[in-house]
Amino acid sequence: MSVQAYDPLAGERTPEGPQFDVFLAGTVFLDIIFTGLPAMPEAGTEIWAEGMGSCPGGIANLAIATSRLGLRTSLAAAFGDDDYGDFCWRTLERQESVDLSRSRRFEHWHSPVTVSMAVERDRSMVTHGHPPPMPASEMIGKPPRSKAVIVTLSTAEPLGAPGSASNWAELAHRDGALIFADVGWDPSGDWSASLLDQLSVCHAFMPNATEAMAYTRTDTPRDSLYAIADKVPLAVVTDGANGAMAIDSMTGEEAFVPAPRVTALDPTGAGDVFGAGFVLGTLCRWPLNDRLAFAGVCAALAVQQFGGSLAAPGWGDIADWWHEVRAAAGHSGAYGSSLARRYAFLDRLVPTVPVGAVRRAAATIARYADVGMARKRPDANPADPEDEDPDTPRVPAQKE
Repeated sequence: MSVQAYDPLAGERTPEGPQFDVFLAGTVFLDIIFTGLPAMPEAGTEIWAEGMGSCPGGIANLAIATSRLGLRTSLAAAFGDDDYGDFCWRTLERQESVDLSRSRRFEHWHSPVTVSMAVERDRSMVTHGHPPPMPASEMIGKPPRSKAVIVTLSTAEPLGAPGSASNWAELAHRDGALIFADVGWDPSGDWSASLLDQLSVCHAFMPNATEAMAYTRTDTPRDSLYAIADKVPLAVVTDGANGAMAIDSMTGEEAFVPAPRVTALDPTGAGDVFGAGFVLGTLCRWPLNDRLAFAGVCAALAVQQFGGSLAAPGWGDIADWWHEVRAAAGHSGAYGSSLARRYAFLDRLVPTVPVGAVRRAAATIARYADVGMARKRPDANPADPEDEDPDTPRVPAQKE
């Protein structure tokens, strides 16, 4: 079985165009995910998990999500010189086709690690790590030309501040990249509205509803959307299982799209997967409704699986889902018919997706994990973790 790449931007590419579609910078964590826990362990006790998986996390969730959707992705991140760093680098570069030419290995800096424990559709996490040895802008220098960059607003390296010309995202913007911004949870509870001043140099802002209402001091997701639309050309607010809404002031479009109904097992990385799908749709110049719908189904497919980047769907997964929806549309009631109408735009995309296209993968330090299984060489030694096929194709994540 061979993995075939699908390029959704093939019709947009020119010889003089940017080298990459998406450029990212941030911290890569080694994620170790335990699944099937009956409960969280109490002090002084031990419990056994039914399954586990290992994969790159943090900014790697977003890099893998964009790459699996066919976007040429480059990532700048610090990697330790330990075995965890080796694993994360190898998985990103060789399995997920993420360019790491702007990333660096650092001696005597150990890789950040997160242990995630999934219990009854929720998760708890324990993380250990240290700040990267140098700021992202110093490590990157001049970013490669790209169509888009995705950043998280912060006070550490603010956008649009006086004297911030050396900020890597602004350098990329000056070279033609669109800035898609997100924002993280504020553990201080301040939710400083001044953080949104950075949107003056951004093309799009994609917070979730809780973050959007907190930063804009509004009472509903819809009101927060309008407040954000006053600050940035493309405003998006995601609202979990309720769906997502957006305003594109450049085209005059306003849209709300409900999320597909799914049984959510693990929300880890769902926001990253949504963002990857929405960036792709924007670069492809799709109508706003189609962009929200596509991003929504990508996120919906992700939350049905365990484990952050393990769960990010590829075009093969999307094609499989659409074939199932279309086949069931005639006998699945009003909801099935509505879903088929909402995603009818996939009819013009899925026929060009090659058989054997990229699907979600299992990336694990163990020989295999219950959340997914990698294909092994016939002559592989099951006791040797290095004796794994480097050309292993991506396969759907599975659980017991």
